[in-house]
Amino acid sequence: MEKKTILNCNNTDPNKILPIKYTWARKHYKDGVANNWVPEEVNMQKDVEMWKSPTALSEDERRMILWNLGFFSTAESLTANNIVLAIYKHITNPECRQYLLRQAYEEAIHTDTFIYTCDTLGLDPDEVYNMYLTIPSIKEKDEFVVNMTKSILDPSFETKTPEDIRRFIHDLVGYYVIMEGIFFYAGFAMMLSLLRQNKMVGVGEQFQFILRDESVHLAFGSDLINTIADENPKAWDQELKDTIVENIKKAVALEYAYAKDSLPKGIAGLNADIIHDYIKYIADRRLERIRLPKVYNTKNPFPWMSEIIDLKKEKNFFETRVTEYKSGSLDWDE
Repeated sequence: MEKKTILNCNNTDPNKILPIKYTWARKHYKDGVANNWVPEEVNMQKDVEMWKSPTALSEDERRMILWNLGFFSTAESLTANNIVLAIYKHITNPECRQYLLRQAYEEAIHTDTFIYTCDTLGLDPDEVYNMYLTIPSIKEKDEFVVNMTKSILDPSFETKTPEDIRRFIHDLVGYYVIMEGIFFYAGFAMMLSLLRQNKMVGVGEQFQFILRDESVHLAFGSDLINTIADENPKAWDQELKDTIVENIKKAVALEYAYAKDSLPKGIAGLNADIIHDYIKYIADRRLERIRLPKVYNTKNPFPWMSEIIDLKKEKNFFETRVTEYKSGSLDWDE
């Protein structure tokens, strides 16, 4: 019998996941299940009061919140489309496909989170959901990822040759490492910094949950990329590695532009330059995770992030149930 592979496994049977070869895929699936949540579990009453108050938030804080809701509200749909329409089709391994189904569900939960937030706060959905068109720094990030991943959305695309697989790895890096691993993290730092100040705590808690999910997405994506590279060494050549590094440098520049746009004046303890340092630190971590050398050698300016992600328990809306969340197994900036 032909042995299991991530790509081009002719004996893939969606009903036969056992025996499992890629145990890391199964682990990530179980981690995702252990972190299960829905947005309605988060009480938003204090957020509503704060948002409606003319003095509780500064104009700069309101701008930062809206910019992040605008980016994430459509970025989550973009990532879901990549899974459902492209990645699942080409990943022929059943345990990896099982995780992709779990991830697709989580992306739906994230999308629902921003619907819930907009509805609860009484935001104008046309304003929030059109920011990917009306705000240049958001539009540029989305277009960068769309252009970087468009080949795998081509109905005729296959992974038969080393050149095809090289392109597939390239696009997976754009989706998992850049979109989910870099473009999401400036927003996480901004919103969680408000949570630390006890501002918009409901929205902050939801971003906290999303960050935990994204940590697993990133870990799965990195393992997926590394395994495909190991199984197809001709595709993992120096030209591709150099291209990936350049793409990540471009992503850091785009995220810095977004940070300057979101925080033109800065707020207490947070400004675009500090976010820039954080994104460079994150980018180095991403490069190392897919076995490429660091570029920036920047220290982490937000050591508190490792504490704020550690969700041990969370009460639901009516505070009638406490859900235990898996803790201690995830690296917040893996």
